[in-house]
Amino acid sequence: MNPQSNVNILMMIFAVALSALIAIGLLSAVAGLFLRDGTPYEQVAIAERACANHAFVSDREACERAFLGGANVPRVASR
Repeated sequence: MNPQSNVNILMMIFAVALSALIAIGLLSAVAGLFLRDGTPYEQVAIAERACANHAFVSDREACERAFLGGANVPRVASR
């Protein structure tokens, strides 16, 4: 075998291993984002509907924070 072909094979193996590590890292990051302990979208939608009657955005956001804060109390206390 030619020494140049050995270098090409080694570079190809290195590139495959590196791309596999990057792919595994990206997939685990996305899975971590889906599994993290955040506010479920359902609760956010309920809070938006409950506070829709506020005219000012700041009042609406305060109402939503208060609504979501009360919803998270049992989950935080269970830790």
